Amino acid sequence: QVQLVESGGGSVQDGGSLRLSCAASGLTISKRPMAWFRQAPGKEREIVSTINLSGSTAYLDSVKGRFTISRDSPTNTVSLQMNSLKPEDTAVYYCAAKKPYAGAGAPYDYWGQGTQVTVSS
Repeated sequence: QVQLVESGGGSVQDGGSLRLSCAASGLTISKRPMAWFRQAPGKEREIVSTINLSGSTAYLDSVKGRFTISRDSPTNTVSLQMNSLKPEDTAVYYCAAKKPYAGAGAPYDYWGQGTQVTVSS
């Protein structure tokens, strides 16, 4: 059974840092494109960062230079280091995975339950 479990969320002040982790079971993260999404109250879900099979990464423009996605194969974990956090980063953050070796146009089929990030000014 595939399971993605996020952790590391919390409340920080403007300019603070958090590190989110996504522990995967039932799948091997190195064989799947992975991503972090977020959804703020009253807003649509948006993709924050992706890491593909080759390890190439991509970021939402508003988080470039502040967030870093990474994966650790031995622990089967994907992380999102978030620095210089801003109040507009406040949202529920979700980890997601595609099917093995899925291409760019494929959907994210597996999702975690989400972790709340709150940044106060």
